[in-house]
Amino acid sequence: MDTETQIPDAACKIDADALSGYRDRLPQIAQKIIETCDDQECYNHVDYEPIPSKEAVIQIIDKFLEILFPGYFSHEKLDPVNLSYNMGQCVTRLFVLLAEQITNSIRHDCFRYDMTCQECNEKGHEISLKILEKVPSIRKTLSTDVRAAYDGDPAAKSYDEIIFSYPGIFAITVYRVAHALHAFEVPLLPRIMTEYAHSRTGIDIHPGARIGESFVIDHGTGVVIGETTKIGNNVRLYQGVTLGALSLPKDAGEKLRGKKRHPTIEDDVIIYSGTTILGGDTIIGARSVIGGNVWIVESVPGDSRVMMEKPRLIIK
Repeated sequence: MDTETQIPDAACKIDADALSGYRDRLPQIAQKIIETCDDQECYNHVDYEPIPSKEAVIQIIDKFLEILFPGYFSHEKLDPVNLSYNMGQCVTRLFVLLAEQITNSIRHDCFRYDMTCQECNEKGHEISLKILEKVPSIRKTLSTDVRAAYDGDPAAKSYDEIIFSYPGIFAITVYRVAHALHAFEVPLLPRIMTEYAHSRTGIDIHPGARIGESFVIDHGTGVVIGETTKIGNNVRLYQGVTLGALSLPKDAGEKLRGKKRHPTIEDDVIIYSGTTILGGDTIIGARSVIGGNVWIVESVPGDSRVMMEKPRLIIK
């Protein structure tokens, strides 16, 4: 008999019947999940008003990369002839995406906190325009970050390599956009953006942190920069650095929200890998160098060198 016309064996029939039996149980499982949507201890958003979309936020970040670094992340090759056309399209698309997500973020807060009307649609469009107007200045600041990364890294062969491949530059780029949104008190959206960068790079920068020019995160994995951190110009961090808060009480959310909890790093400071610096009153003075694996909870004067004592090496 021709193998192409053979009748399926009994095992295939049994498998099909078993699959049908499994699927028959799905409606009951789905119903039980639906019932949990009425449970006040479970979290869900089942409403007629939309909330911000993580997928849309990723699209927004991609579009910002296109206009912050023209030609590097574009879907088409840019040249002097098509630059105006492509930039116009990209800015328009970004404006539409950004306005929608800002509007959804503001509207969600209005409903969640039963606020008076915030004119969220108008605000969404106005803030989007203001953010886009900041793009030239953000580009200039990012150029100082890229140059600082190149000047301090002998392994870097070009600016192109840094823009394309350095996780620190990606995280800083997303932070600088998110920080601009945070300054306009846009809820949800800035944090979604920086946490997306965190998931991609291992670098956690809160959008509320204030960071100066020529900022470098070398290697980057495990870096944490808290909400009220203040960082000056020409600062370099290595992997595993934490700029965090001191141990917090259980009700810290209400007691300490909005208060300075994270350190201040002044200009021209270098902090090596594995170091932890904690506390809102902690200041690392200008031009200081902080060695690796140091734990700091008090201020350090300018022009200091801080390091651990040399450990005793045991070789067996």
